[in-house]
Amino acid sequence: MSPSSYPAEIILLFHAKNASEPAKLFDNCAPFRYLDVMQQMLVDHGYPALFFLSFLAATMIPLGSEWLLAVMLVNHRDPLTTVAVATVGNYLGACTTYWLGVYGGPLLLRRVLRIDEQAEARAERFYARYGVWSLLFSWLPVIGDPLCLVGGLLRIGFLRFSTLIFAGKLARYATVGWLTLEGVRLTGG
Repeated sequence: MSPSSYPAEIILLFHAKNASEPAKLFDNCAPFRYLDVMQQMLVDHGYPALFFLSFLAATMIPLGSEWLLAVMLVNHRDPLTTVAVATVGNYLGACTTYWLGVYGGPLLLRRVLRIDEQAEARAERFYARYGVWSLLFSWLPVIGDPLCLVGGLLRIGFLRFSTLIFAGKLARYATVGWLTLEGVRLTGG
């Protein structure tokens, strides 16, 4: 993989230790032109940015928030606070998706969220196979958000939904945080 094809997240992690000195190596590459702006945003708005990105990542918007959690930990943010902010943001985003399922139903699925029958069927098959416990896997890519929506469509009790979703999200962010901190420790950072 050539340096110009590295994802922005890798470059952010690589340069996160010295956020005041933006990455100059990739200034001429379109995806990396705004790297210094992104780094400054993280320095200025770390926790609110993590909350917002984690919230959006748990809705039907295809985003990931783990990279921001890792960057913040590499920049020596408090691990417990960082994991808590990401978990709460992601949990509330999943609850939003749940309530969209409860009140929106099929009309919302097709017209507003544009979830095709194939994605809905995958989530329903997963749910049928593993039952309510499948909500522990709401953090998985592709099927996670539709699982929350299906939980709402099937009117799973909110307390049960919340408990399983929160546990799954917390386990995921705690694992990402621990792996990041171990990586920093092993590399002498």
